[in-house]
Amino acid sequence: MKEGTHPDYQFVIFRDASSNFSFLTRSTLKSDRKETWTDGKEYPLFISEITSDTHPFFTGKQKIVDTEGRVEKFMQKYGMKPGGKK
Repeated sequence: MKEGTHPDYQFVIFRDASSNFSFLTRSTLKSDRKETWTDGKEYPLFISEITSDTHPFFTGKQKIVDTEGRVEKFMQKYGMKPGGKK
């Protein structure tokens, strides 16, 4: 690769802020924080608000929003007919 054109691609520890779940992967992110991983080496640490450990899609706690019926309730509440006329 040509020097100076690509960002530094290095190992980084990602930690979930709410569950303290961590994983080691490679990234171009830079961080001032460092932490020692299980292999004894020190890597940059990136704190993430949400990861696969807490995301509803991956945890199976995803809520399915019932949009059917909402439009009808709105129409009834405001006396509207389909097409937007009262």
